Amino acid sequence: MIKILANDGIHELGKTLLEEAGYSVDLTKISQEELPAKLNEYDVICVRSATKVRQELIDACPNLKIIARGGVGLDNIDVDYAKSKGVEVYNTPSASSRSVAELAFSHLFSLARFVYKSNRNMPSDGDSEFKTLKKSFSKGFELKGKKLGIIGFGRIGQETAKMALGLGMEVLAVDPFMESTELSLSIAGQDIKIPVTTVSMDHMLAHADMISLHIPFTGKAVLGTEEFDKMKDGMVIANCARGGTIDEDALLAALDSGKVAAAGLDVFENEPTPRKDLLAHPSISLTPHIGASTQEAQENIGRELADQIIGYFNRS
Repeated sequence: MIKILANDGIHELGKTLLEEAGYSVDLTKISQEELPAKLNEYDVICVRSATKVRQELIDACPNLKIIARGGVGLDNIDVDYAKSKGVEVYNTPSASSRSVAELAFSHLFSLARFVYKSNRNMPSDGDSEFKTLKKSFSKGFELKGKKLGIIGFGRIGQETAKMALGLGMEVLAVDPFMESTELSLSIAGQDIKIPVTTVSMDHMLAHADMISLHIPFTGKAVLGTEEFDKMKDGMVIANCARGGTIDEDALLAALDSGKVAAAGLDVFENEPTPRKDLLAHPSISLTPHIGASTQEAQENIGRELADQIIGYFNRS
């Protein structure tokens, strides 16, 4: 029987589909240190972001046939090495696109209307400083008519762009691997085709009012001091992509100087222990890496993983 270790869990739908196909699904959480001794008992490992599947682990498990990542990023897996050893690597790039894009806009709306600050201040001062808070938080702005820079124009970036266009925003997409594409918006049963041409990073930085990141971490931040210096004063930034894509020291400096008015962060360099000065900063809206953590996304991820795993063994 084919044995699957869902080391970081899997949605019940995915588990059911795999078991109905005749596979054994083990939800036991095996620590990173114990995996080299135990993983070779399985044909497949399903991970999220917590479990690392590096070269040493792959070498220790010659029985392993598939590494399945529930999510988009593959930075916790040595993909090229796995493939060189004949191990298939799957992820679920489309399953959580909508959920991540919606969270990015949750932050952008929150930043635009000071919701994050209100939620911090109202419980402690709302009964005694109501008028003062009302005055402080009455200088928000609408998203309609603003220019949204989107760094990374894959599935999630494009889903974010659709929401922006639906709100009446202008999209400035940056992606070195794409010159143009056509987005399909479905509004009230009507399908609308909208062409989008990407722009250079420098053009986007100079003209965007808000920026949303949707790229993997490739070893270096894409927004650092040099990039912040090229932005408009009073920028707003949301990062629901990966920790490390923004230089956190440079971001804090830009927030303190006013170059960046506010930032929404779902991801951090030092997860699961983000730095305290980020968490305590009054101009940062915070969530604990929950971009893909919706019921719909998790169900889609479970289904997509099951379909890929079953398809592999049906072909074998």
